[in-house]
Amino acid sequence: MTEIITASEIDGLLSANEERLREYIALLIKANELARLTGPSDEETLWESHVRDCAFALPLLPERGTVIDVGTGGGLPGIVWAICRPELKVTLLDSISRKCAQVEKIAQLMGLSNVEVVCSRSEDFAKERLEKFDAAAARAVCALGILAEYLAPFVKQRGVLIAFKGPKVREEIEEVGTKWKQLGLSNPRLIPYELSDMKRYFVEWTKLSQVPKGIPRRPGMAEKFPWYLKEAAPKPKQGAERGAGGAKGGSSGPRKGDHEKSKAKKRAEN
Repeated sequence: MTEIITASEIDGLLSANEERLREYIALLIKANELARLTGPSDEETLWESHVRDCAFALPLLPERGTVIDVGTGGGLPGIVWAICRPELKVTLLDSISRKCAQVEKIAQLMGLSNVEVVCSRSEDFAKERLEKFDAAAARAVCALGILAEYLAPFVKQRGVLIAFKGPKVREEIEEVGTKWKQLGLSNPRLIPYELSDMKRYFVEWTKLSQVPKGIPRRPGMAEKFPWYLKEAAPKPKQGAERGAGGAKGGSSGPRKGDHEKSKAKKRAEN
């Protein structure tokens, strides 16, 4: 475990970009009326529970390069990162077209030339951009081992994967044990931080080698048959091309669904 990321460090970054971040919040509140991008709709809750939360990950990102936000919903964390780190190229990925349309409009209104919005299932897009990103991240509520399978195909060797997690994160790490290398990943690193007096964690992996053949898998396979369970290990057909696979069954991989309040509650418990 590394040293905790301090609030003073993050609040300095937020203060330097507050005007633009407040502009984003205002646009997000307006867009939320059309597409249900996030649960809370008041400015201060969005600032404290979402913008500050996303900003805590900034020290983990590369200084320059490409980053993908998988399951972006309303542009969190990706737009926060794009504002605070204009030298980064940020891809916002979600499968719900009405959300993508609103987020793209926000990015255009703000003149964020370093933002790309992609409407696709995560497995489909991973085949198109296999191991092209310096970092991949998600604020999703699915189990950590499953989330790692969604993120790993996007990341270059020596790049990083980042997951936002709550107090039950150690249980999720223990569920996978020492099998992370099967996805080409290092063992996870826990990085604690505090948000509104609640202890939260980032989980960070380094990409050590290419993902195995058969990853990403077909729709629904990641959750139905977790790769880290012996009986559920991927068994690609002989000669199958690497990256052959579909999208997460019925979804984009990790994404923010239409019930954001329920999701927020789950994140607090995880």
